Amino acid sequence: MKKFMTVFIAMIYMVLLTNCSNDGKKPDTLVTENLAPVAVEKTNKTKIYMHYMTWFETNESSPDHKWGYHWTMANKNPNTINANGQRDIASHYYPLIGPYHSGDKEVIENHLLLMKYAGIDGLLIDWYGTYNVNDYAMIKENTEQLIAMLDKVGLEYAIVYEDRFLGNIVQAGLAPTTVSAAKTDFSYLQSNYFKDANYIKINDKPLLLNFGPITLTTPAEWTSALSNLSPKPTFLTLWNESADAGVNASGEYAWVYKNSTYLTDFYKNNLPKLSVAMGSAYPGFNDYYAQGGGGTSIGWTIDHKNGATLDETLALSKTANVNYLQLITWNDFGEGTMFEPTKEFGYSYIEKVKAFAGVQKTGSVFAEISKLYNLRKEKKGDAAIQKKLDTVFGYFVSMQPEKAVQLLKEI
Repeated sequence: MKKFMTVFIAMIYMVLLTNCSNDGKKPDTLVTENLAPVAVEKTNKTKIYMHYMTWFETNESSPDHKWGYHWTMANKNPNTINANGQRDIASHYYPLIGPYHSGDKEVIENHLLLMKYAGIDGLLIDWYGTYNVNDYAMIKENTEQLIAMLDKVGLEYAIVYEDRFLGNIVQAGLAPTTVSAAKTDFSYLQSNYFKDANYIKINDKPLLLNFGPITLTTPAEWTSALSNLSPKPTFLTLWNESADAGVNASGEYAWVYKNSTYLTDFYKNNLPKLSVAMGSAYPGFNDYYAQGGGGTSIGWTIDHKNGATLDETLALSKTANVNYLQLITWNDFGEGTMFEPTKEFGYSYIEKVKAFAGVQKTGSVFAEISKLYNLRKEKKGDAAIQKKLDTVFGYFVSMQPEKAVQLLKEI
């Protein structure tokens, strides 16, 4: 036993000696830092959530090497690159990082860090369910890639359920009725999402939004669709649609439509009557459906007004003193409602959100977060650089932006 202890102590000594520099100090590799996510300090107590789309696909991510519909619609070809180095996409606006795959880890990292430093508390993820019809399976897979990183960044999430396409499930022979299809989707949510520690809860129940109702339009249908859930979710419909869900609805959320008078009416007439109400703010609306051959134009636009539209809708939510605010949207490029940084607007929209949220002690790091993304892509095959970039990510999520920026300068 004594011999064993002597050998053991000698081994420890050799490890320490090996890991010491000539001046006797331990190198940085021995220093363990706490890089767990830390919440952003902000003065505005409103819960700020971002509506998020996970439906984008590139020719590199697609099994058939084709760009997804939301970049192409019917007549755009992202393989065509113009004189400015931009791909031909179905949008009036161009993402600062270029068109992307929603399941790309580096893209998700970039989006979530930008949102975190803008003071956003969580994401409301547009979700089409569990069935393998059209691109729904891809959207579900991308959603789960996103969810996997949310807790690493320290952000919450909830689901916005699209019931409008339930008829497609029945037509494909995958479910006998639209209600049974919805019931299957909700059981999946309960088993896989609702129990997550970072799933948004309101009144101690998981938050579930519905973009409608559009297909299930009676209280009886919703009672049946939600019957297997326990506890019942805090269920919000679109503004003025809660009667379709009856007692199943806990409230409503505002959206974007024509002009701000609809928001003003919601705050004045709906909000006082609702148990739970969620306001909205948006930078503008300018759809690309007609130009992209994706259908007729919606028929109205909301001018971005160089940020004045966003200023106005944020101010309306502040006057209404809403507890919950949904930003519409991070990345619906087809409708031109994106907060995501673009070639046209830069970081201006998330800078406005940051000011509205009252974010403290972070400095201005949006450009550095983009630098992290660019280096991730440029040095993709360099394991040593990627390890350093992992540390940069850790500094950002643990609210040590100065260290993150300094390390970026050294790479």
